[in-house]
Amino acid sequence: METNKLDIKVKLIHGFSNKTRLLILESIKENEKTVSQIVEDINGNQSNISQHLACLKGCGIIVGRNEGKYCYYRLRNDHIKELLTMVDVVLSDVEKDITCCDNHIL
Repeated sequence: METNKLDIKVKLIHGFSNKTRLLILESIKENEKTVSQIVEDINGNQSNISQHLACLKGCGIIVGRNEGKYCYYRLRNDHIKELLTMVDVVLSDVEKDITCCDNHIL
């Protein structure tokens, strides 16, 4: 694999590599939501959530839709939803190993 492609893949995976970003993705997995709805859903603060939304949008993982004074965020497409579901499936197979791994920094 060429280095540029690998670097882009690393950036994509980085979008999924934060607890708050994963909470946001799970929050909008089924329905689009405003920042305020996401903040309430995951019990976060608006400034922090907005920064993570910008990261997710910049990585192409989510999109925003403006309606009046609100911006509604949703997953970019069903492939992202399938990827989140696949992570859950893989996790169910390897969860015990991950919890025992001392090399992961949380």
